[in-house]
Amino acid sequence: MPQTSLMMTLQFSSSGTPVNVQAKHFLIPGLGRYDHKYSPKLPSKFPKTSIFNSHQIPNPILHQPPVNQSVAAIVFGDGSESRLYPLTKRRSEGAIPIASNYRLIDAVVSNCINSNINKIYALTQFNSTSLNSHLSRAYSVASLGKEGFVEVIAAYQSPEDQGWFQGTADAIRRCLWVLEEYPVAEFLVLPGHHLYKMDYQRVIESHRNRKSDITIVASNGITKRDQDPGVGVLKINTENQVMQYSLKSNKEPVNYAVAETLTRCNDSSYSYIPSMGIYLINRATMVNLLNNHFPKAMDFGTEVIRGALSLGMKVEAYLFEGYWEDMRSIEAFYQANMECIKKLNTGYNFCDRDSPVYTIPRNLPPTVVNDAMITDSVIGDGCILNRCKIKSTVVGMRTKIRDGAIIEDSVIMGSDVYQIEDGRESSIKSTSVPIGIGENTEIRKAIVDKNARIGKNVKIINKDNVEEGDREANGYIISGRIMVVLRSAEIPDNSIL
Repeated sequence: MPQTSLMMTLQFSSSGTPVNVQAKHFLIPGLGRYDHKYSPKLPSKFPKTSIFNSHQIPNPILHQPPVNQSVAAIVFGDGSESRLYPLTKRRSEGAIPIASNYRLIDAVVSNCINSNINKIYALTQFNSTSLNSHLSRAYSVASLGKEGFVEVIAAYQSPEDQGWFQGTADAIRRCLWVLEEYPVAEFLVLPGHHLYKMDYQRVIESHRNRKSDITIVASNGITKRDQDPGVGVLKINTENQVMQYSLKSNKEPVNYAVAETLTRCNDSSYSYIPSMGIYLINRATMVNLLNNHFPKAMDFGTEVIRGALSLGMKVEAYLFEGYWEDMRSIEAFYQANMECIKKLNTGYNFCDRDSPVYTIPRNLPPTVVNDAMITDSVIGDGCILNRCKIKSTVVGMRTKIRDGAIIEDSVIMGSDVYQIEDGRESSIKSTSVPIGIGENTEIRKAIVDKNARIGKNVKIINKDNVEEGDREANGYIISGRIMVVLRSAEIPDNSIL
């Protein structure tokens, strides 16, 4: 049964003034029916942090309740079964490092900040330590308006609910007592580990103009995600009204090429497009569906959305034309990193001045490069690169690469610490292989997770051209011919993988 590990609730901000993290209640004229406060049965004492918002977008919606006061978002994330394993062995999907300095969750949070979102609840469950730490440190030093805050809420048990969250719908239902503290008119439901850039206010404007009960954001185009089973598929008519929600399977492939042609040519036939898992839903509709119509539903898409269609609710599709990667596999994660170093950026742009990506403000020294040759690569902060060759590679923070190493077409996630190697006392346990990449080591088309210890004269090259391989006991796996070295793994000197 699918389970969630991350959920966040956010609300639009109207100013850039310092956050008053104690302010939790306010009234909005004209929204009196939403002023009721649902009293929780358990005490709610959770850590709060704040987010810096340096890029605010004017509210384009007129003759409606202000978006910064009437829309909240729920961001949920990965479950107990992740297709990004072993990168999720000790962390949730949202906490996976990407593009040297960032985490996957930063992309979605930055979308919210750039859309003037200022109230965030983070509900975490599986392998949440790294994610909780990142959220509290990354978004704790600035402002989202006087009502803004980030509140991390770990999964809990109560007399009524003895188990963990059993799915996205179950998680939202069990947290309604938190969500109903604020008088909002709509909820924006967002996955927490997807990579894309979107102005959510356009979705809200379309939803309100069409007077929809639910709006589903869908990816309008042909992408490599078409081959993934388990993707939500929307059947829409020429007016973008959703007629059916289903899951793609290997047995019943969906012809997206025909679907795109029909959509773009305005054919009278129905079209089939992949759902992005983003939903805008009226507050009253959300509460009614979860508590009254489908009180046992666990998954939001397959159960609640399908249920809303069966009840005859007005469900619309908002077609998104931009780049979107939902990180459904190791291959997808690898390609997303590779695309960020291309000269012609067709993927996610981490250097967009108009839509910046926010993350932890770090106090690391600049990277030191000693007689190294680096081409077409991204290098994170605080690295030490000695007489090595690096090509088409993402190098994460605090990475140490020693003399003679050759790294190509790879993702090196870096290290959480600097290891002292001069004989002085160190908090790091001494081993025969230090953290980093050893002398004369060769790495090609690989992902090396954090704090890995790669010895001297090692070759990580998939020498047998294996498609899939489980060598976790030896510190690595192979997925789609991509070598993945586990977090904190130790690869001895002279190994050939």
